[in-house]
Amino acid sequence: DFLPMVKGTSSIAIGGPYLVESVVGEKVTEEELGGSKVHNELSGVADAEYADDKACLEAVREYLSFFPSHCEKKPPRRPTSDPFDRRDEDLLKVVPESPRQAFDMHKVILSLVDDRKFFPLKPRWARNVITGLARIDGYPVGIVANNSMFMGGILDVNSADKAARFINLCDAFNLPLVFLQDVPGFMVGTKVEQQGIIRHGAKMMYAVASATVPKFTVVVRKGYGAGYYVMNGRAFEPDLLIAWPGAEIGVMGAEGMVSIAARKLLQGAESPEAAATMKKELSENLRQHIRIERAAAMAMIDDVVDPRDTRRLLARALKRTANKKVERPFRRREISPV
Repeated sequence: DFLPMVKGTSSIAIGGPYLVESVVGEKVTEEELGGSKVHNELSGVADAEYADDKACLEAVREYLSFFPSHCEKKPPRRPTSDPFDRRDEDLLKVVPESPRQAFDMHKVILSLVDDRKFFPLKPRWARNVITGLARIDGYPVGIVANNSMFMGGILDVNSADKAARFINLCDAFNLPLVFLQDVPGFMVGTKVEQQGIIRHGAKMMYAVASATVPKFTVVVRKGYGAGYYVMNGRAFEPDLLIAWPGAEIGVMGAEGMVSIAARKLLQGAESPEAAATMKKELSENLRQHIRIERAAAMAMIDDVVDPRDTRRLLARALKRTANKKVERPFRRREISPV
């Protein structure tokens, strides 16, 4: 369930350096082959890297503290001195005014969780998605969040695998899931299609659809396309779906839709300047249709909330769903995407 590694001493590989040299003729050190850097940054095999054995064992203890002793029990709730209705004024400034400017979603996470403590899993691999454990009002939760600081927060092959694995882990041990959306959608292009982006994206979609634990979604800035769905959009039965003012939900951003739908119109403009002006005007008109207030009016979300109230609303939702139980129809076995 949890695979930590110690820097400089841990290694994982199918075959050691001597076997590799004898079979494929490649000369490589044990660290280069399967050291902690390889599996924490490149392969995604490991969940975290620690400086020494002591720090590693402390991390194992902290990790286990979030989970029940077996899958039929509820996760242990801890007393906390951090008020459930604490309001963090910094949340009003964390999202930039420009929709194209990146921001670090870790700031949002730390503002929402108890004592600003977050236990990340695979923090240096597929960094466009954040996964990790925390507590809100003493309740253990798993957090899945997009991070625009890396690749704009877009979902690709590795980030979909990372999120799917984490969602399955939380669902196995009854940990509620909190999704923080700022997702432009899935990566497109020949490279990711050849890597099987559809198959890997399906893993994440399957994990979210199959999860029976309480699920809560906060649209922090945007939820576009299939990215909105796999980040626990309305179709995946969230127990709470709220959004911050200024958020957007749509097939894609307004500029992207104009570039596609009005391509011939833009190409027929008298000059590049005229085309740019036309695109801006069309985008502004179209943006009115993906504004979060319109989504709220159509009952696509539960509410548009003050960012400072997010922690309180999540805490109340956790209390309300503490005894949630979902029974799926019996089936012989699942056929999950691989």
